[in-house]
Amino acid sequence: MRRPLLFLLGLALGGCAWEPGQGFAVVEPTVRAAYEPLSDRAASDGYQRLSSDYQVRVDSASMRVSTIELISSSSGSGGAFNPANPPPGYTLCHGGHCHREDGALIPYEQVAAEMGGGGGTSAVVTLPVGEPLNLLAPETRAVDCEPECALPETQVSQGRWGVELLRIEGTVRDGRVPPRIPGERRFRLDLTPTGSGDEPVAVLGGEVDLPSDRSHPPRAKLDLNLVLTAGLFDPVDWSTLKQDPGGVVDFNDSDPANAKARKALVERLARFSPEAEVTRGER
Repeated sequence: MRRPLLFLLGLALGGCAWEPGQGFAVVEPTVRAAYEPLSDRAASDGYQRLSSDYQVRVDSASMRVSTIELISSSSGSGGAFNPANPPPGYTLCHGGHCHREDGALIPYEQVAAEMGGGGGTSAVVTLPVGEPLNLLAPETRAVDCEPECALPETQVSQGRWGVELLRIEGTVRDGRVPPRIPGERRFRLDLTPTGSGDEPVAVLGGEVDLPSDRSHPPRAKLDLNLVLTAGLFDPVDWSTLKQDPGGVVDFNDSDPANAKARKALVERLARFSPEAEVTRGER
């Protein structure tokens, strides 16, 4: 009886003792989203330079995230699928699909299955974010987990943000001489899903390194952070866009040039990758 007794005593004294029903990792998530100026894009009067030589100043910005999914990857013979590193034959993975070299859009799950012979991705837990996030006054918000924050044995490799709404208002001007547009123009960006159902306007994916196993301390503080920059507006040719009667460029306008610019902004938004910082500690 001495050996079993010593074993139980060791569990009681150990810093990583596991209780019945406890998950392999218990995640404590926070979420932060911000629009931030970049020093190498700084212009006068709070404007940010774009790659097109236009300049934008953002006066208000908010985002609503429906949920954030923590995704685990399982690998087959071909290894795990990582959207940040498209497999051979694909050029870009974002928004839940990959661009194949022949132009086809292939869902993540199909790409993962092709790679791994049965390997794939699945959502381990979802994080409801709730109220919209003010991107100009960012807060670090603690969020809950569904169904629970205790994770099974797995490797969380990605965080997938479903953007339900992005609303930005500001001013644009031209940095060239002579200018392509006169003076300053107000603009309004209101990205919401255009189709039926609950599909988000964009899905943003970022890498997460969160092993849930018996080799790491169970407590896992997970800080998720998304930073948008003026680079969002790089694809826009502002000289082609229609203004409403009040002189505001509205990207939801049905004018073909405005609709084309809106599509380009949705695609650019999907290329922003949230970051994740994991801090492990004993419970």
